[in-house]
Amino acid sequence: MRRPILVNSCSLDSFEGLHHAIQGSHVEVMQLGRGKFRGSLSHVGIGDFSLSIGSFSVGVRTQRVPTDDKLVVGMLLNAEDRVTHWSFDMRPADVLIMPPSTEHDGIFRGASAYAAIRLDLAEVTSLFKGEPRLSDPAAWLTKNHYRADTSISVAATRRLPLIISRLAQHQGALSDAAADFWKRSIVDAVTGTIMHALPPDSRGPLPSATQLVGKVDDYLETTGLRPVHISEICAHLNVTRRTLHRAFFDVLGLGPITFLRHKRLCAIHSVLRESNPGSVTVSEVAIQHGFIELGRFSHYYHSLFEEHPSETLGRRGAQANRESKPSGRALRFASL
Repeated sequence: MRRPILVNSCSLDSFEGLHHAIQGSHVEVMQLGRGKFRGSLSHVGIGDFSLSIGSFSVGVRTQRVPTDDKLVVGMLLNAEDRVTHWSFDMRPADVLIMPPSTEHDGIFRGASAYAAIRLDLAEVTSLFKGEPRLSDPAAWLTKNHYRADTSISVAATRRLPLIISRLAQHQGALSDAAADFWKRSIVDAVTGTIMHALPPDSRGPLPSATQLVGKVDDYLETTGLRPVHISEICAHLNVTRRTLHRAFFDVLGLGPITFLRHKRLCAIHSVLRESNPGSVTVSEVAIQHGFIELGRFSHYYHSLFEEHPSETLGRRGAQANRESKPSGRALRFASL
């Protein structure tokens, strides 16, 4: 069943526009700060799953209506003044868990920006399979707050707006496989703070590193050229990310995320090598394979292959031109 990605963005000139601050939820909003309200709101929808990002220029109070039966996981992206949710003081990249059918009260004392994902509680079983402390729906039934580590906070708050910006440009052209990859990437970006905050898992002896890497290879063999997110592999093999990281460093000397990036780069190289410049663009192929920033993608690509993506794509066109032109020898015979 096809699940297209739908992206909508709009500018806001009043606090009333934040009533749908989280797609699918109704939020009561009251302006607290003095001044002309200015803001923006973006929604990404993939089936019943959604990502919402909003920003506003003055302080507001938000209250979520408890009739919403979906799980909401929110992240503060930035704030000029104090932000509190329930009794939790929030800092940028902090994550808040809002269980289904739960009232929520948030106070933003100044200009702020946030992100929130909304999903069915039953989905956490498949999205976090391999992470036993997160794959149990019961783990998400309590209001909770996770403090962001300073080492990941900047990257976390920057990644989500970039994802929305890139998906807005290519939403109609993305395959089902790409849509699932980006859904997992969004969940990963929002919940990375939670993963980082959890203590090491000590469920028993680790599986053989070589055997585990081999199982990853076997699984990737079945997926073809489509992008595969690390959470998908953890779910398929029922292992935690920490286990996977240790295994890959032991066997290959690099982490699984770097390994998967190289696999995606190789897949892109194969697609570009076999494509005509007039039929595809580098940007289209990059987003289908899970790359947001073209500049960073080009850097990764050139570092691995010592050529630019456009050079790989242009080679097929140059070859076609050469093959369409008769050689000098053929021209001489033709003139006789």
